Amino acid sequence: MTITRRHFCGLTACGLAAGLSGCAVNPATGERDLILVNPSEEKQIGLKEHPKILAQFGGVYDDPNTTGYVASIGERLAATTETPSLGFTFTLLNSPIVNAFALPGGFVYISRGLMALAGDEAELAGVLGHEIGHVVARHSAQRQSQAMLAQLGVGLLGTVAGRESTQLAGTVAGLYLRGYSRNQELEADMLGVRYMRRAGYGVNAMASFLERMRANSRLEAQIADRSPDEVDQFDITATHPRTVDRVQRAVSLSGGPSGGQRLRKTYLDTINGMVFGDGPEQGYVLGLRFAHPKLRFEFSVPKGFKLQNRPDQVVGTSKQYKAAIFLSAAPKPYQGRMTGYLANVWARGARLNDLEAITINGLEAATCWFRARNNTAVYRLIAIRFAAQQIFRLAFMAAPSTMKQLSGSFQRSTYSFRRLTPARAKALKPKRLRVVRISPNDTIANLSTRMAFDRFRQERFVTLNGLKEADPLATRRLVKLVVQT
Repeated sequence: MTITRRHFCGLTACGLAAGLSGCAVNPATGERDLILVNPSEEKQIGLKEHPKILAQFGGVYDDPNTTGYVASIGERLAATTETPSLGFTFTLLNSPIVNAFALPGGFVYISRGLMALAGDEAELAGVLGHEIGHVVARHSAQRQSQAMLAQLGVGLLGTVAGRESTQLAGTVAGLYLRGYSRNQELEADMLGVRYMRRAGYGVNAMASFLERMRANSRLEAQIADRSPDEVDQFDITATHPRTVDRVQRAVSLSGGPSGGQRLRKTYLDTINGMVFGDGPEQGYVLGLRFAHPKLRFEFSVPKGFKLQNRPDQVVGTSKQYKAAIFLSAAPKPYQGRMTGYLANVWARGARLNDLEAITINGLEAATCWFRARNNTAVYRLIAIRFAAQQIFRLAFMAAPSTMKQLSGSFQRSTYSFRRLTPARAKALKPKRLRVVRISPNDTIANLSTRMAFDRFRQERFVTLNGLKEADPLATRRLVKLVVQT
C-alpha cells in the first residue's frame, strides 16, 4: 500500500500519542486528556518561572492589605475546586497593565491595573475563577504535551516525508499552540462560574467585567490615535478572544445566573488609595517629559511627539513627522568607551557615520548615525554611561527627508537627558484611585473634571466606573476618581 504524506501525518500523530501513553483523568471534567507532564513537574515549572514573572511585571504590589485581600478571594474560590489541596499562590502584580494569567502548579496572577478596572469583588472573583479553572483543568500541561508531540512529529516528518511536510507541520503546530483553544477558554469560564457559584458570588459578574475590559481596550485605542474597532479584529493566529456572549454561554451551561454576592462597597473600600497607572518603579510620563524617580533620570521629547511608557522602553512617536524616539537600558554592562559600545555592540555591522564621543550633562556618551539598508529611514544613536554598570540608549528615527528638519529638536532632546536630584525625585508622586460618594448635584461631566488627566477625562471616568455617557448618576453611589497625590 502506498502511504501518502497526508496519511503519514495522521499516522504519526496517532502513533506518538499511543506510544507515549500520556492520558490522564482531568480532575475538573472526569475526561481523559493527553497529558505528558505530571502534577509535580507542573509545580516545579511554576516555582521556576515565578521569580521571572515578578521581575517582568514590577514585582508584588507593596500593600499587604490589598494583596491579602486578593489572596483571600483566591483561597475562597480554590477551596471549592476539585483540587483544594493543590496549594495555590495568588499574586497581585505591581503593573498598570490590565492583565491576569496563571502558571502551572497553581500560580495565579492579576495586576493592579486590572483591580482598578473591576467594579466589585465578584468581578475580581470571576477573573480569579477563570484562571483557577485553567490550572485545575491542567490546560498548560495539555499545551505543553501538545508541544512535545508537535516537536516529535515535526522531527519525524522531517526525516521521512521531506522538507515540505516539515514546514506544514510546523505551521499547524504553531497555530494550534498559540494561546488557549476556544474549548479551553470555554471550559475555564464554566469552571470559573462553577467556583463562583459554590463560593457564593453572583456569576453574572464574569460577563460584566468582560464588558469593562472591552470598553477599556476601545478607550486605549482611542487615546493612542487608533480606531477603537481594532479591538474587535483578530486574525487566525491570535489567541481566541473571550467574548461576553461566550461567557454568558458558560453561565448558562453551568446552571444559569445566580443571585450571589457582588460586595461592591467592600471592594471599593479596599482599592481606595491604590496606585493608578505608572508608579515610581515604572517612571512617569509628564507631558513631553519622562522622569524616573527610582533610576533618577529624566529627559524630554520635542513638541509634536507623544510619549508612551512601556515595560522595556520609553517610546515617543509623531504622526506629523513620521518619526520616533526610543529610550532603553542596555541589557548588559560594557566596560569600554561609549564609542566602542556603539561600534562593537549596539550598532555592530552597521555603516556608521560621524562616530564621536560627547558629554551630556556630565555623563560620558557617544553618538553616530546611519541609514537603513533600504534608505527609508535615518537613525541617530546615542549611548550614555549613567553608572559603572548601566548604559542608557537613545535612538532617533525619521525619514531622510525629515531627519535634517528634526536635527535641532533631536539634539535638544539628547541634551535634556540628566540625573534627577534627590529633591526632584522625591517630589514625583503617582496618581491614585480615590473613591467618592456622589452628591445630588453631581454629573458625569463635573465629576470628570476631577480626573487627573489632560485628555479624555470624561471617557476615562465613564470607562473606569463601568458607565455609559447617558447614564443617570444615582445619588450616594460610590464612584472611582483618579487623582494626583
